[in-house]
Amino acid sequence: MDLIPLIRNIPDFPVQGVIFRDITPMLANAQAFNFAVEKMIEPFADAKIQKVVAIEARGFIFGAVAANKLGAGFALIRKKGKLPFKTDVETCSLEYGEASIEVHIDAFAEGERILLIDDVLATGGTMAAACRLVKKQKAVIVGISFLCELDAMNGRKQLPGNVHSVLHF
Repeated sequence: MDLIPLIRNIPDFPVQGVIFRDITPMLANAQAFNFAVEKMIEPFADAKIQKVVAIEARGFIFGAVAANKLGAGFALIRKKGKLPFKTDVETCSLEYGEASIEVHIDAFAEGERILLIDDVLATGGTMAAACRLVKKQKAVIVGISFLCELDAMNGRKQLPGNVHSVLHF
């Protein structure tokens, strides 16, 4: 299935010169959405994933479905100040500035096998910070999966291990 026609290009959003990849038309198509998640987890189907970890907010859409399909638990990485329990925090560089993300201090067991998921890989700063959060709790990153990768931004270079993207722009 070709997902590219279901990704809408929005020029000059959120700032001049940026082309935003809008995934909402793809999400509205049940067959395409299911296909996309299947392709995101396909390389990790036999990796004995114990927990899928997704980054706020669009990563949650894919992460929860992926966890269900893999028979794994699900953990959230959110913007700082959004989680109610004690957290580990990491700062990350974004395309347009800097931010902090966090995860509950008991999100992972030592040695737990983790698949990280997000919608788009751009500069890699947020996912690199997410990887640091997972490693702080001594879990094992088996892989990292994205729906889309913006190849010109070279975000993959910041990430450890097995990185998979379904679509490349």
